[in-house]
Amino acid sequence: MRSFEDAFAPLKIGPLTLRNRFVKAATNEGKAKGCVVSKGLAQFHERIAEGGVGMTTLAYCAVSRDGRTFPDQVVLDDASISDLRALTEGVHRHGAAVSAQITHGGCFNLLGKDMLQADRPLSSSGGFNKVGVMSGHYFKKAMDRADMDEMTAQFVASAVRAREAGFDAVELHMGHGYLLSQFISKVYNKRRDEYGGGIKGRLAYPSEVLGRVLDTVGKDMAVLVKFSMTDGPKGNTIEDGIEVARCMESAGAHMCVLSNGLNVESVETMFGSSIPNGGFSEAPNSLIVMAMWLQSLTKARKLRFHENYLRDYAVQVRRAVTMPLAFLGGVTSKEGVEQVMQDGFDAITLGRALLFDPSFINALQEERITRSGCTACNNCVAVMYSPEGTHCVLTPEKPDPLLNTLPASV
Repeated sequence: MRSFEDAFAPLKIGPLTLRNRFVKAATNEGKAKGCVVSKGLAQFHERIAEGGVGMTTLAYCAVSRDGRTFPDQVVLDDASISDLRALTEGVHRHGAAVSAQITHGGCFNLLGKDMLQADRPLSSSGGFNKVGVMSGHYFKKAMDRADMDEMTAQFVASAVRAREAGFDAVELHMGHGYLLSQFISKVYNKRRDEYGGGIKGRLAYPSEVLGRVLDTVGKDMAVLVKFSMTDGPKGNTIEDGIEVARCMESAGAHMCVLSNGLNVESVETMFGSSIPNGGFSEAPNSLIVMAMWLQSLTKARKLRFHENYLRDYAVQVRRAVTMPLAFLGGVTSKEGVEQVMQDGFDAITLGRALLFDPSFINALQEERITRSGCTACNNCVAVMYSPEGTHCVLTPEKPDPLLNTLPASV
């Protein structure tokens, strides 16, 4: 049985070996104004690396401009490579690895009508697009074979660019209601062909994408998959989540990151506690403000945080597969780390605790602390779209918003 000390042992993920088992979760940083990979974004990840993680993850790198969920996100195109390289070099200076989360939003986007090149946003199924009401994208297009082939090529090209930019890993986002999740989830996938129906059919296209990415970069980089174990109160159940893990293992993924929930239908299922509304009013895009307000109408009330809140689901997945698994779900203490290790997980993925204190891992290892000061208040989520980007409001240090507009390579 593993112990707390084992969390600081090296971990091999495909061709990559991490110095320890702590991974910074992909959490939208809000530091890419105008799609610029900024100095603020690079410094954010460099501080996380300096603080002791084995790997940090650059959140939401869109495979195309249409793949963004909102205007100010990184696009993994040729123009971004030099700035991304500046970011990866900063992380590597401190001995950590760095992963690029590559994804496409599908019908989940808050882009203005003039920003979307396609006539309608793509998804697993067509028809009315509830997510696009605020942005005027009232209908979505069911992807045909040509769309699938083109989208797969975009994922592969983005993985190749990530390799060129110095990333050690890529994480395919198959959760939270983004495009690949829209195939997996019964909430979105209503197809009647081989890419719909039961969970095996719904997994067919995401598995194709994973296979192509593995074939192209899998010998040089770790290829991870992040997925939702359940969709929340409605949609995919934990039985579906177990089948996702088994499919990803069979397809050859080097590690799976176990998340939960959907952005629109069950956002608080991801965070394990309620999300405040106030900070969203700072968003520069009125569409985002309105969308977050609508989202707040459906969320749970007074959801109380408890550490390792996704453990019950994650343990069921752990029992079903032998592949490396990363636990995600509110680890905030030495005891929480030890529990994850004892449960047999291979890595620990953290978000809010590292926003509160980027040196949390070093502090744990050096026995300076046994528990994070993070309260899971989720105000860091509410200020995501502010000029400063995602940051902890409980600490006195506030990011310089100017750094979020300057290219990382300058």
